[in-house]
Amino acid sequence: MNEMLAESAYFGVFLSLLAYCIGMAANRKFRTPVLNPMLIAVVIIIAFLYVFKIDYETYNFGAKYLTYFLTPSTVCFAIPLHQEMQKLKDNKLAIACGIVAGAFTSMLCVLFLAVVFNLTHEQYVTLLPKSITSAFGYGISEELNGISSITVPVIILTGVVGNVFGQSICRITGIRNRIAIGLALGSSSHALGTAKALELGELEGAMSSISVVVSGILTVVAASFFAGLY
Repeated sequence: MNEMLAESAYFGVFLSLLAYCIGMAANRKFRTPVLNPMLIAVVIIIAFLYVFKIDYETYNFGAKYLTYFLTPSTVCFAIPLHQEMQKLKDNKLAIACGIVAGAFTSMLCVLFLAVVFNLTHEQYVTLLPKSITSAFGYGISEELNGISSITVPVIILTGVVGNVFGQSICRITGIRNRIAIGLALGSSSHALGTAKALELGELEGAMSSISVVVSGILTVVAASFFAGLY
């Protein structure tokens, strides 16, 4: 079966889109954040590959075409940001401090966990870009000699957790400010957090959008420094 599927350049694309559509349908039907479309798609794809004994390289031969859209899709975050430009100007200092705090807190948490669990340097740098979008994180992991094939699912898992539990965590911790909620979701859960922020409102989505982009840039710049700390 691997040889037959390998000849189909779009097998990975078809499987990915089908799994995501199933996840979307389940999410709309049961109306619960736990049934996240991305999480459901990941589970379906893994189960399908395992049951039919299809190796990852065969699947990724076609699925890699979807990754080409990661970078241009990140640029689309500029749309909600443009719509809330005045809010950005009025709160620029608070927004800048929030994004910097979010980006550096993420990397400091990974450093703390690496020390506590005695991770190897390779494992540490693999997890370092966990809170930024895959368009940035994959490149950072490769540059620092991490395991990029593990970095991507870790990034997805981080985003899913933020998408599912982010709003509840903000509510429990008493965070009510719409700008703060957007920045928190974007800096901790990248694109999937931004998807949740857009559900909450245009202002939250705009703040999350700028947080995703700037947090990614800050992580790219600071990752080498943090990599040298462990």
